[in-house]
Amino acid sequence: MKFFTNNSNETLKLGKKLGLALKPGAIIALNGDLAAGKTVLAKGIALALEIKEDVTSPTYNIVCEYSGILPMYHMDLYRISDYDEFEMLGVDHLLYGKGITIIEWSERILDELPENIININITRVDNTDKRIIDIEGIEL
Repeated sequence: MKFFTNNSNETLKLGKKLGLALKPGAIIALNGDLAAGKTVLAKGIALALEIKEDVTSPTYNIVCEYSGILPMYHMDLYRISDYDEFEMLGVDHLLYGKGITIIEWSERILDELPENIININITRVDNTDKRIIDIEGIEL
């Protein structure tokens, strides 16, 4: 499904809608260029999970864990080169937990992820706040 958002608030609302549809154990492969809106979408999912903490990009932490109705594991693999390096972090078990796992830059480990993941690609429209958000693997 393709969604079109005109600003970050609409992207946040789409993330919340997505979050309300997620089931425990869901894995989201979230891809898009720098500043595409990946973390904004993750913030919307966090709202649906009633997470009170401020969700930020985990680029430097690589993994941030949040508590809400379900745990949310927010990963940013921008600085990871492959699955072997990912495994060395010791967080691969989070892919098979009861929480929601969101993986930014997931293409680095895509071949090692389960088949039933939710794929999301965010594309910026020119240099505007508009986004095209393509979601596969879940009905909204």
